[in-house]
Amino acid sequence: MYSKFLIILLTFFSLNIASAQEFPKVDVSAMDAVILRTDDGKSFMRVIYSRPQKKGRDIFGELVPYGKVWRTGANEATEITFYQDVLFGDKKVDAGTYSFFTIPNEDEWTIILNQELNQWGAYRYDKDKDIARIKVKSRKTAAEVETFSITTRKVDEGYNLLLGWDDTFVEIPVK
Repeated sequence: MYSKFLIILLTFFSLNIASAQEFPKVDVSAMDAVILRTDDGKSFMRVIYSRPQKKGRDIFGELVPYGKVWRTGANEATEITFYQDVLFGDKKVDAGTYSFFTIPNEDEWTIILNQELNQWGAYRYDKDKDIARIKVKSRKTAAEVETFSITTRKVDEGYNLLLGWDDTFVEIPVK
């Protein structure tokens, strides 16, 4: 009798432990970060964003409408941190963390830095909290980009922040 009770007790604890190890389903659009350091190793810029996938969909002009504010990724609004004062395009921007939005159009995008942090998507976007808006040309990629991606490229006088998805990319100068 004692051994049956012990077996039942162990089975019960085993089932509880096994169910406690289950993890919730992960986001389809995984979170990623781009961290840029200067040649001397100092932190310069960090971007935290989520990476939606194309999955055969029409992206710009359809899933991401032209002329409307986009969170620039998926899930929470993308955030960008500058560890020193920068020239963002032609706008002076103080060191700090900002929400990063875009307004895609076929030939040109508006790039926006906004003071309001911790936003889900662009649903609460408030234009009055913008600290910088610049325009950059939109270009076609050499190959299709399945997953929305952000990276950096060193240029003569600073860095370009590159955003690419589907058959489109933009470059944003940061000095």
